Amino acid sequence: MLTQPPLAPARLVACCRRAARTVATALILVATPLVAGAKCSGINLLSQLPATETAALEAATAAQPHARGNLWRASKAGQSLHIIGTYHLADARHAPIMARLAPILAAAPVLLVEAGPEEERALKRDIAADPGLLFLTEGPSLKQQLSPEDWQMLSAAMARRNMPAMMAAKMRPWYLAVTLAIPPCGMPEMTTGSGLDHQLIAQAQAQDIPIRALEPHTTLFRLFDTIPPEDQLGLIRTTLLMEDRITDYSVTLADSYFAGESRLMWEYMRLESAKIPGYSPEKADAEYARLEAALMSSRNRAWIERLEQAAAEGAALAAVGALHLSGEAGVLQLLADRGWQIEALPL
Repeated sequence: MLTQPPLAPARLVACCRRAARTVATALILVATPLVAGAKCSGINLLSQLPATETAALEAATAAQPHARGNLWRASKAGQSLHIIGTYHLADARHAPIMARLAPILAAAPVLLVEAGPEEERALKRDIAADPGLLFLTEGPSLKQQLSPEDWQMLSAAMARRNMPAMMAAKMRPWYLAVTLAIPPCGMPEMTTGSGLDHQLIAQAQAQDIPIRALEPHTTLFRLFDTIPPEDQLGLIRTTLLMEDRITDYSVTLADSYFAGESRLMWEYMRLESAKIPGYSPEKADAEYARLEAALMSSRNRAWIERLEQAAAEGAALAAVGALHLSGEAGVLQLLADRGWQIEALPL
């Protein structure tokens, strides 16, 4: 008997908004929300780094525009826009952030989010109408496609998440990799919808503040459909190799977010990838550049016009995943390139 709902796919895929090991780690950082706190106890990996690696990490982070901070204001020609970087799952540390954002939200003519209530409903309808969006409906199962050794590792990983291996056998590889990137201790949180973005949505609904999505609900499917099938299988294999540290990665990510250091975690994973046998700093940099372009930069560029339109209506509030803020093609720099003044605000 399952202790976890076998299908919380709409919640999982909605959170995902917000064929190397680098792709697997990018899933942890961008495509899945991870949870820390009482239910997930692990090591903050950044605290274990030697001084020389810490210095290199700090330098890499500092080289990126707007690398630190979660709350920002963009101003231009009398218009303003508040932008909050979010963390998608429940954590007690959201409470003071919500208190800080309360007056900003109350004054906003609209709340912009990656996916609002309408998009989540549409996502659920699509999945109900076409299970093939998430599951293999024809051809060989993953049990047939993976080696016996990989299947054994996968079965054990699914058992730790209270999910049957045979259900995993029918998942699309990218969907399974997303599931595996959530630590067993974080699985119960997948159905709560208590992350910062959902709390802001609930508050906006209570105050009759309009909610507007920044992208179509089909965006995630389009992103993962661009990954070749063999690379998706590689995604599973390499995510399984991280299974013994998956909780540590999630704890480190959460701690980094609440310290305003999400970019630091991205740079950490990039630098760590260069240590993998067969990799080099150049190869890791190239792969992470491609990942950033696909998972973040392309979406950021698509959001700018909608952000500017909302700012024209008043001091709007936008809530997007924290990793979308920083970098040369981050939301903040893209706005700066269009003449907006960017200011970090205390949180």
